[in-house]
Amino acid sequence: MTLWTPTDDGFADLTSHDTFAGGAPHNTFARLRRDDPLHWTEYKDGQDFWSVTRHADIAEMNKNTAVFSSARGIRMEDQSYEEYLARRTFQETDPPEHSQTRMLLMRAFSRPVMAQYENDIRQLCDEILDAALEKGTFDATREIARQLPMRMLGRVMGLPEADLPWLVEKGDALIANTDPDFTSHVLDKMDTDEFRMMPFNSPAGAELYAYAKELMAAKAASGDTEGVLHMVRQPAKDGSTITETEFRNFFCLLVAAGNDTTRYSIAAGLQALCHQPELLGQMQQGGDIWDTAPDEIIRWATPALYFRRTALADYEMHGKTIRAGDKVLYWFSSANRDDSVFDDPFRVDLFRSPNRHMSFGQGGPHVCLGMWLARLEVRVLFQELAKRLKSIEPAGPHKFLRSNFVGGIKELPVTVTLA
Repeated sequence: MTLWTPTDDGFADLTSHDTFAGGAPHNTFARLRRDDPLHWTEYKDGQDFWSVTRHADIAEMNKNTAVFSSARGIRMEDQSYEEYLARRTFQETDPPEHSQTRMLLMRAFSRPVMAQYENDIRQLCDEILDAALEKGTFDATREIARQLPMRMLGRVMGLPEADLPWLVEKGDALIANTDPDFTSHVLDKMDTDEFRMMPFNSPAGAELYAYAKELMAAKAASGDTEGVLHMVRQPAKDGSTITETEFRNFFCLLVAAGNDTTRYSIAAGLQALCHQPELLGQMQQGGDIWDTAPDEIIRWATPALYFRRTALADYEMHGKTIRAGDKVLYWFSSANRDDSVFDDPFRVDLFRSPNRHMSFGQGGPHVCLGMWLARLEVRVLFQELAKRLKSIEPAGPHKFLRSNFVGGIKELPVTVTLA
């Protein structure tokens, strides 16, 4: 069963969060890839922009940081330079500044460091799945997909277990700041200027700032030097250190993106199991599938729907000219369904190889810092799930986030039968 079939009906407004409340508008992306792969998109709430939808074009542009800059913001919404400086993380910088900061952080998120957490992840999966599956019918996003990243966040960052539900609530308010189910300060529904210097223009950013400051003071007082947060504050080889503002913004980024992107990858994988029953049997057979399945699930999910860049110079593509100062959006959600790269892209193929998906922003300097942890969490969760299940089926319609930036299934009712 293929979960989606392209048609020529309609043309969705890519600037509207309501458009994505029913999932990514794949009909529109298919038409753009075919007819207008560099599409000038009108945006009533800010500067108009170019939408880039083909995989090959995004791959080419993503590595060209000399022309396409992250140092003007990475989201569709516009911001002043003052707001940019107050909110930015290393995501919103270009080389060489980006590279210098990244070197401080890569040690903490390298593949060997993340591999040390496999036993912890498996233990957490056992606890989470045993508690959820005995219910028979439940919301799989809340009871499974949300639980693992939240609890691993505590292990990796060295956070008190009791604080995790509050932290994830605030992370949701940050990154899902356009969905009224997650925040009372909906970005496009009210005046949020009071918080314009906070991450994601959200009051949750101010609360997380205060929490991070108190947390690190308490750790210093107790001599606690465990975890990623201590590691990222250590001097680099050249003696440079992360500034206090950079650390606070990085903390907010970890709490929000580090939790949500893996959550929505797991939720998408669970949705795929519901609609392609053969996938469960393939997982249960094991073997080489675990080398490829995590990336296919993450391709299918595409939690980051796009990233924005700003042109620093004129650039010719498809007979058009991107002018210096123009805003450019790389639609990863479109690239990951590009049938010139992926055979039958609207079908989950757990053996897909090669799998040149763009979910981690591969091919450029901004490749996702947490990709090894994400892959590990997805692999272990589905390994443990497959051992326990006889079947999993939808128990009602699933619901997506109201966001054109984060793509995720926020509610996924399922019914399971245990093996």
